[in-house]
Amino acid sequence: MSIRAIIVDTAGTTTDLNFIQDVLFPYSRKEMANFLEQNQHNVIVDYCISDIKDIALEPDATLERVTEILQQWIDEDRKITPLKTLQGLIWKQGYNRAEFTGHIYPDFIDSIERIKEKGIRIYSFSSASVEAQKLLFSHTESGDLTLSFNGHFDTRTGNKLDKQAYCNICNTISLKPKQILFVSDVAEELKAAEAAGMTTCQMVRFADQRQAKCRKISSFSELTFD
Repeated sequence: MSIRAIIVDTAGTTTDLNFIQDVLFPYSRKEMANFLEQNQHNVIVDYCISDIKDIALEPDATLERVTEILQQWIDEDRKITPLKTLQGLIWKQGYNRAEFTGHIYPDFIDSIERIKEKGIRIYSFSSASVEAQKLLFSHTESGDLTLSFNGHFDTRTGNKLDKQAYCNICNTISLKPKQILFVSDVAEELKAAEAAGMTTCQMVRFADQRQAKCRKISSFSELTFD
């Protein structure tokens, strides 16, 4: 069965993990207090604040306390939807101010046209919010790449370590699991995608990565669909 769509992970696969950890995370941590103070009455931000209080089981938490909780979650790299939503909004501020540019590995950028020419759809699946993914891919050193994507998925689709998330993606894009190739650097994510029936491939950019039991590549230039 031929591949009809490719789903790419972001951090460690299409994006340098150091950019996420050394640029984006510290920026959202540093700006969190001011951002919440200035935008607390925004509907989306207000909803996120309420959600955070519920998750933390602190219904009476002050804005200062909510900030502390969020900063702790950032330090722990927690995959919590309201945190990811707020980070996306803060990163939008940073991109718009030209405080940084989204990093995308050149081998992925160079392979996009080759993938599209084969009639294969391209999607991304990340623990970062859909909005954050769009910001990343639209503010690269090579320009706006978002027009090359057919869609994006985040934790609202499901946890990246859970089989159900990948089943949900199959249903959303109306393809059989084996027609979808999932590329990630994380062995546990690939295992969950395999459990859902997807075809998988591990991106191995560093020698110390935990190895998955599937095909491996070290660059998108090595990716074939035959």
